Amino acid sequence: MHDFCFTIPYGMLLIGGGFIGYMKKGSITSFAGGAGAGLLLILAGYLSLNAFKKKKTSTIAVVLQTVISAALTLVMGQRYLLTQKIMPAGLVAVISALMTCFYVYKIATGGNKIPSKAAEQRLRQDSCMNIKTGDKQGRLKLQFFNLHNVSASSWQTLSGKPPVVIARGGFSGVFPDSSSKAYELVSVTTSLNLALWCDLQLTKDGVGICFPNLNLYNDSDVKDVYPNKNEWFSVDFTWKDLSDVNLVQNVKSRSGVFDGSYQILTVEIVAELGAPGLWLNIQNSAFYRQHNLSMRNYVVSLSKRVDFISSPEISFLKSMKKDVTKLIFRFLNQDQIEPFTNQTYSSLSKNLSYIKTFSSGILVPKSYIWPVGSDLYLKPHTSLVTEAHRQGLQVFASEFANDFVFAYNYSYDPTAEYLSFIDSGNFSVDGFLSDFPVTPYRAISCFSHLDTKEDEEPAVVTIISNDGASGDFPGCTDLAYEKAVKDGVDILDCNVQMSKDKIPFCMSSIDLLNTTNVFNTSFRNLSSTVAEIQPKSGIYTFSLTMSQIKTLKPVISNPKEDHALFRNPRNKNVGKFLTLSEFLFLANRYNSLLGVLIKVENAVYLAKHQGISVVDAVLNKTERLTTQEGQTTSIAIMFQSTDKSVLMDFKEKKLIYPDELVYRVDEDIRDVTDSAIKEIMSFAGTIVISKESVLPYNGGLVKKKTDVVARLKASGFRVYVETFSNEFVTQPFDLFSDSTVEIDFFVQAVKIDGIITDFPATTARYRKSQCYREMSMFRTGELLPFGNPRLLSPAQAPYPLLVESDVMEPPLLDVKSKNSTPTKAMAKAIQVFSPVRTMAVLVIFFISV
Repeated sequence: MHDFCFTIPYGMLLIGGGFIGYMKKGSITSFAGGAGAGLLLILAGYLSLNAFKKKKTSTIAVVLQTVISAALTLVMGQRYLLTQKIMPAGLVAVISALMTCFYVYKIATGGNKIPSKAAEQRLRQDSCMNIKTGDKQGRLKLQFFNLHNVSASSWQTLSGKPPVVIARGGFSGVFPDSSSKAYELVSVTTSLNLALWCDLQLTKDGVGICFPNLNLYNDSDVKDVYPNKNEWFSVDFTWKDLSDVNLVQNVKSRSGVFDGSYQILTVEIVAELGAPGLWLNIQNSAFYRQHNLSMRNYVVSLSKRVDFISSPEISFLKSMKKDVTKLIFRFLNQDQIEPFTNQTYSSLSKNLSYIKTFSSGILVPKSYIWPVGSDLYLKPHTSLVTEAHRQGLQVFASEFANDFVFAYNYSYDPTAEYLSFIDSGNFSVDGFLSDFPVTPYRAISCFSHLDTKEDEEPAVVTIISNDGASGDFPGCTDLAYEKAVKDGVDILDCNVQMSKDKIPFCMSSIDLLNTTNVFNTSFRNLSSTVAEIQPKSGIYTFSLTMSQIKTLKPVISNPKEDHALFRNPRNKNVGKFLTLSEFLFLANRYNSLLGVLIKVENAVYLAKHQGISVVDAVLNKTERLTTQEGQTTSIAIMFQSTDKSVLMDFKEKKLIYPDELVYRVDEDIRDVTDSAIKEIMSFAGTIVISKESVLPYNGGLVKKKTDVVARLKASGFRVYVETFSNEFVTQPFDLFSDSTVEIDFFVQAVKIDGIITDFPATTARYRKSQCYREMSMFRTGELLPFGNPRLLSPAQAPYPLLVESDVMEPPLLDVKSKNSTPTKAMAKAIQVFSPVRTMAVLVIFFISV
């Protein structure tokens, strides 16, 4: 409870008491004392409330209210001892003593708890409204405090209020559909504007259960429990028969580690879970009538506990009283036939005035609103939402799941998909039916209307591109780099390769087979095997001249070779590769960039076997960056390598400070030794590590995060983590197949300094929303205990330690001597982030001249 909730009433009580004393006895002293103390307390409460709204604590208010209450306790306590009168001395003394204890407690516990914008945190905090978590009406009253901080009139929903999130079978994207744990996970990851979805089925003895299908076969282990049966419909079993049946994951592409651990639930049990709303979906009512069971009668008996009832059967909805609860007509696939009207659902969607006669809303597959072509690209949106709202019908969209393949337009970002249904500026649906309710809930709460909200302090995390925006365009092409800058990247990267004619250029791989269409050209006969680079054969960049490489077409690479998640096929061969000079010129055009990151690998092999000094070639291009007008750039440059000798060569030849040198650890590690840290500190100020080095997971489940980042940051390193992608296959199940949840965890819980990403737009959007960052975070290892021990993957060997010997490298071979004088090198020293270092370089230059 916040102090101002009591301080202001306390002050008003004292003013009232002083006034009553004056009216009864004419005591000006009583009135002055009560009114004076009361006004000061109200002032303190006002200051505290204002500070609270600004997410601060008022020191003046804390001191003032504590001193006044303590003084009143002392003065009125002494008066009571002298007069032995309870009114007013005794009562004021007791109240003031209690308030003094309360204020001291608040001081000891750090003052008022500043609320996050997350609804789940608001509900768990005590408030002046005395609303308890789990109180349905209390939750509804808290709508005023919803996270989006957008006025109701700004929503284009029918009601003008934020859309509702309907959790299909609970959090069925993680746990088995309609299991107790699936429903419970919803309550700890979401809060307001929520309804739990229950597909209603009836047992032989008329008990209503929540189960996704009429047939129990695919979603439970019923066949194992009753192997002698030929059919496994719900009407073939009594509720008691089902007591030994457990639920299993019904989407086979999802993890089955939670199968066999959770029993089937009755509707009454789900209704008691305390969610703000309950949504019953009714199908196959005619089938149940054939077994002498009435869906209608069962639903009517529960009507006071149900907020929404949906059905694809018009006859069922017509049999219900429209005023009992919200009746929603559910549309199935467009070419399916609705039995009552014998019309396709597609044709019914064009007759919304008829739908209005028996329902208050419609539930449609998302393709009814945003059609998707056979090539998995969006077509123009339809007018369905607008037309339904004109008829007074709410519109709920279904078939949302983070781990389903959806339109390429969204770049595998589920949040972007949800926002297109509520934040396009043209319309907004009234709710989502989702297997991953946390994603639409946070999209609505934090990312809707983001461009119209006041600027807030951005998250302190640097966004570094991985070959540009390589999730949308072929990596290291002009289009990928331009998209990355547009999407909000801070540091643009160039993975330097060398051509046969010793020209440095940007390409993600030294093997042209990985990044170009070279195999389909006449250059395919240049294939060779270089064991120092990779075990398989390849066509290497140093085998072709730069002019030959420029003739090749780029290709988009997939995030994981073992998953067929193709990236933006329309752009798979667009863009052109850039020389390092062209890259630096492009980067210099953008004032929004903090700098560029030059990556150098395979330098030892190129020096020894190809007579190419990558370091010299790079330094030659970065010594003086000029625009077409001849103006020197001010962009900062960092150099990265997995090889100490390369970074040392940069350091010695260019007087580069460690802060501009980045050491990349090229394997997953569980920790780093003190000696290795000390060694790296001698030549680098930033370290790049993998996500798995921070958050190792086995079989898709996280056990515990490592302390690698904390140890490195404690030693003064900046820590960048790679590589963040939107595709759900790149994330453990604990992160709910949500790329933004993953980013939030690494920024808030791990506190990394930089994110290296294929999709800079996802991180840039997250960084804008302070609301999202204040929501409850994912905690490592929370899902693992709920897995079925028989189904968990065997424990893997731990990742190795990074030790000093892993870092040590022999000096880089000099291909040829350099004739440049030290003076020239110093005069053109790399520009750095720190102004002090820049001044130091200039001083050296002028002294030498």
